[in-house]
Amino acid sequence: MKLLTQFHYRDNAAPSPRVAFTVLELLVAVSIIGILAALLLPALGATREAARRVQCTNHLREIGLAMHNHHAARNQLPVGWTFDPSGTSAYGWAVSLLPYLEESALAGQINVRLPLDDPRHDLARSTSLPSFLCPSDITEPHFTLFHGDDESPSSSIRLGDADESMAIIQLPTANYVGIFGTIEADDDIPAPIGDGAFIENRAVRFRDFQRGLSNTIIVGERTMALVPSTWIGVNLAGEDAAARLVGSALEGINNPLADECEHSSRHPGGANFLWGDGHVSFITEDIDLNEYHCLAKLRAIGSEW
Repeated sequence: MKLLTQFHYRDNAAPSPRVAFTVLELLVAVSIIGILAALLLPALGATREAARRVQCTNHLREIGLAMHNHHAARNQLPVGWTFDPSGTSAYGWAVSLLPYLEESALAGQINVRLPLDDPRHDLARSTSLPSFLCPSDITEPHFTLFHGDDESPSSSIRLGDADESMAIIQLPTANYVGIFGTIEADDDIPAPIGDGAFIENRAVRFRDFQRGLSNTIIVGERTMALVPSTWIGVNLAGEDAAARLVGSALEGINNPLADECEHSSRHPGGANFLWGDGHVSFITEDIDLNEYHCLAKLRAIGSEW
């Protein structure tokens, strides 16, 4: 009798509780997850960009320290760019900085008495320097420089993507270019005399900064999308050759209508710049153009070299 009672209780036991979601509950959960993702992803992206901007700032500070060490050793800043004896190549200002950036071995691979395309420069031309790259930009380690005529393909196309017969040389990419001033550097060969810190075949000294080192920008950013730039040098027959080494303050930062020699970055709202005294700051896109032009000049209005 007792056994029958136990079976009777089991047959009449309450059904097991429901463990699955209803369609409505599932939709609510998915909506909440979507809202949280929409709130968190922009914040995460902003945090990553802030970290990349800090890293970019540190790269420019390293370059600034190397500039000051170079000036202390040689009593002048590096020359903006210098020609090799054949007159076919120009070596950029960054080449002189290599020993002060802990790149003495790389500096030893470069002989400025030889053309840039000499086979003895193959290793140097294949070397991408992280300290000259902004982590926010979308860059390739190298780009191909094409002939500077109207029929040449875009100089940002990599070797193999276009007719190789139009290519001159492959170069390592850089995001930081010296300040040539407020005029274009690539209009003529030889270039016009710039009013900034890095000009053709001429070195400047700290004493030349009439408005003070802390009031003059000497290196600025440029994205690869605007025009690929390099730290090592160029073949002078290349398209926009001098503009691969230096930049100019013309129409404003990140201006979509600006010339290729202008400054730009993928940092929202502006770009980082190195100043003569070695500090780095972010200059916004909405800076007054007259002020922007003044910051890029070594000398006061009316002064001559």
